[in-house]
Amino acid sequence: MIHACGLDFGTSNSTFARVDADGVPHLLPLEGANETIPSVLFFPFDDEPVQFGRAAVAQYVSGAEGRLMRSLKSVLGTSLFAEKTRIKARSMGFDEILGIFIAELKRRAELALGEPVEQVVLGRPVQFVDDDPVADRQAQDQLEAAARAQGFAKIAFQFEPIAAALDFERGVAREQLALIVDLGGGTSDFSLVRVGPERAKRAERGDDILATGGVHLGGTDFDRLLAVAKVMPHLGLGTQTKDGKRFLPVAPYHELATWHRINRLYTTQSLRDLRGTAREAREPEKVEALIGVVEDRLGHQLVGAVEAAKIALSSEPEMRFSFPVRDRRIETEIGSNELFDILNGSAERLEAAIAEVLRRAGVGARAIDSLILTGGSTQVPAIAGRLEALFPEAELVRTNVLGSVGLGLALDAARRFGPAR
Repeated sequence: MIHACGLDFGTSNSTFARVDADGVPHLLPLEGANETIPSVLFFPFDDEPVQFGRAAVAQYVSGAEGRLMRSLKSVLGTSLFAEKTRIKARSMGFDEILGIFIAELKRRAELALGEPVEQVVLGRPVQFVDDDPVADRQAQDQLEAAARAQGFAKIAFQFEPIAAALDFERGVAREQLALIVDLGGGTSDFSLVRVGPERAKRAERGDDILATGGVHLGGTDFDRLLAVAKVMPHLGLGTQTKDGKRFLPVAPYHELATWHRINRLYTTQSLRDLRGTAREAREPEKVEALIGVVEDRLGHQLVGAVEAAKIALSSEPEMRFSFPVRDRRIETEIGSNELFDILNGSAERLEAAIAEVLRRAGVGARAIDSLILTGGSTQVPAIAGRLEALFPEAELVRTNVLGSVGLGLALDAARRFGPAR
């Protein structure tokens, strides 16, 4: 049997999906029972095999020596794609690294299906590279070449906002104007799209996208802001030196709050600087707690605990944050109203980007029939509530936040290539 599938290769997470005999799309398990896999690879410096997804993150967080590669999608269409990066004893191109990850996705999908996958619809943003059609086309070609090299015989592309709308369209009885809000880990994208039962039959949907926009702002930024506001002060941020003439350096705290920069603190020089800071500090016990986090390499666990607190505040009005560091605990109360205030600036940036999308399309907020929310960060009430308030008359549609694009791509694959045979 040959399967046609949808592959959502995302900046933060990836999914694979197929349509069953009844025409219903399903996500495939890619990492144990998980239907999503982080778009991450870890190349150990020893002779251990390459790790993928959550296993890759776990290796990196544990302090294992190696090279973590993530956000590969953001390299497509840029000058970085042609560059080589040093991994172990040789230089590798991003095309090879991308191919390794796509090959692993294909292998896991075929394992779940028990059959080969040779036909695929790949998702793509409306613009890989803003305002550069040549680079945009180059990005799609690079992704297609990487997929074809892994054994996909037939490859098609569909816009990600259209894919997110396809599953929604199955239950739509009339034509509508939908605003698709995709809030991811690192970026937020907005697409104004016409949807409807007749439009759903079309293979090419580019003309249905009236306007798009976005900002480089997402869930990891929300975690960082929360960490800086509520956790880092317990480690000395905002405190002064003994003589009261200056505040402690802020750089270590911002690095500790930023996931991909934490490892910069795990050096002999960084620890030497922190010990010097502790000697000068008016509240040295707080800096000693920071040193404990760094020496014990707890930075990623700390940021993970902050993310868990953010998620908890999606359903609770307040929560108590508690994180152990040696013989003490970092403890603080966090309320949902506080999170709302902390993320106020981020919400304003998102609102401004949406307003620009509507302006480009020449429509007002009242013209929006459906507000479709997808992406993990739409589950943060401090953000989603603000966006919903912009369109009080629109129907609110909450999708499978991490899987809606993959599900839509599978529907498109079944339409283009036919059912499994």
